Amino acid sequence: MEYILVLLIVAILNGAIAYIDTLLTDIVPLTLYADQYMTTLAGVNIVEDLFDILFGFGVSLIILKFLKKGFETYVIWTDGDADEEPISLLTNFFKAMAVAICFPTIYGWLGQIVEELTNELLAAIGAATAYDWAAWASGISSLGLVTAIFGLVFIICYFILYFQFLMRGLEIMILRIGVPLACVGLLDNDKGVFKSYSQKFIQSTLAVVVQICLAKLGVGLMLNMHVFWGVACMILAIKTPKFLGDFVLTTGGGGGGMANNVYHTVRLAQMAKNIIK
Repeated sequence: MEYILVLLIVAILNGAIAYIDTLLTDIVPLTLYADQYMTTLAGVNIVEDLFDILFGFGVSLIILKFLKKGFETYVIWTDGDADEEPISLLTNFFKAMAVAICFPTIYGWLGQIVEELTNELLAAIGAATAYDWAAWASGISSLGLVTAIFGLVFIICYFILYFQFLMRGLEIMILRIGVPLACVGLLDNDKGVFKSYSQKFIQSTLAVVVQICLAKLGVGLMLNMHVFWGVACMILAIKTPKFLGDFVLTTGGGGGGMANNVYHTVRLAQMAKNIIK
């Protein structure tokens, strides 16, 4: 009975090999620029059209909110501090407009940084090597039922993680489209919704880096027959968004917003590079 189960599991693993060997190829660009892959499939750049629509709507809201706050603060004195210099409100207005207009360019820079950082991390952990999945499946068959079961669990986690990457790509795409609306919060001194919005953006992009590194490390460990470590890496990779959410999405006083998040992210990247060197 045990022999039959092992053969069945190995047959499933062999059937999955045709897919798993290429699933994580170019997964970072796919996650960061999901719209480009959708354009390739559908022939229409959906994100660009949606962004243009929300950009016009967001700019209109920024202007309306600027006029509303200025009128209520300095004309009828029902909102804010009338003794505060108007330059503060004007600065917030130009800041909101600048972020909304320049975001596509800023996101392009962010995407390049994330891709370069991921490539350096993968090279450092030696995960860019080509693996022999067929040899691994054959080796599993000789190690007994328990090892075969863990191998099956590993493959299941592998597919779950791949779908998580696809969902992360859609999540980042939605966040990119909605940035002009979030910029309305920059007119408030506490950054309004923009603060939590930018934190979510940083968490999503950072999760991509951590997940892909854990996935590649898990693959390397598993194919070298470090079964438990391989499964542990995959499970942690799946739980990475929740793990990062415990300390990335923080609340508290201050209005640092995206500036603070970018600063801490850059510091984390510098620390990672120092460890690699």
